[in-house]
Amino acid sequence: MGNFGLKMDAFREVFVEQNGYQKVLEGLQNTLLIAVLGLIIGILIGILIATVRVVPKYNYLPRVLNGFCSFYVGLFRGTPMVVQLLVCYYVLLPLIGLKMTGVQVSVLVFGLNSGAYISEMMRAGIQSVDPGQMEAGRAVGLSFATTMRKIVIPQAVKNILPTLGNEFIALIKETSVVSFVGAADLYVAFNYIGSNSYEFMVPYLVMAVIYIVLVLLISLGIKLMERSLRKSDRRN
Repeated sequence: MGNFGLKMDAFREVFVEQNGYQKVLEGLQNTLLIAVLGLIIGILIGILIATVRVVPKYNYLPRVLNGFCSFYVGLFRGTPMVVQLLVCYYVLLPLIGLKMTGVQVSVLVFGLNSGAYISEMMRAGIQSVDPGQMEAGRAVGLSFATTMRKIVIPQAVKNILPTLGNEFIALIKETSVVSFVGAADLYVAFNYIGSNSYEFMVPYLVMAVIYIVLVLLISLGIKLMERSLRKSDRRN
């Protein structure tokens, strides 16, 4: 117990007296920023790809777009996130002469990666909607795109809400790899505290607790949203 007390003292010294908490706050901010923006980008890309995948393939263009989307999904689902970060930051950006910060690259890659996974979730959600919904929309004169946007997709999102919550949790946890491209996340912050206190046990335990709290809060938020949607369905 005395040894653990010494470890806590070393952690407290760096965390409080040497302003380590500022790095933790910066890391937490970047972690949430990357995960939230990545999820938003992923949802937009996922809806677009899923719509392309379910469009009837009567013409040449839908078949070409479907092939491109299939390649995109296979590419991002078939390679690890850290490899995508490294290739984007150290290969693609220098080739095209574009400068981006580690956080900006992380948001972009997380969004593109999430879009591949969410597209499959969204496609399943769209297919779970009663086909009569599409027929009803077309019967009252709505175009295919309008029916998808106003009738089918909102119901599909409601159906896959728990899965979207799981994707958000996965993004939160995967932000631990963004240090490979110089982004300061929670791992970087607590690694700094451990390096300066010469003691890693307490910093890593605190980091684990923060991740657990974030996941529990997200899970609670998803449950509250599901409950609210169920109440709305009963009123309707």
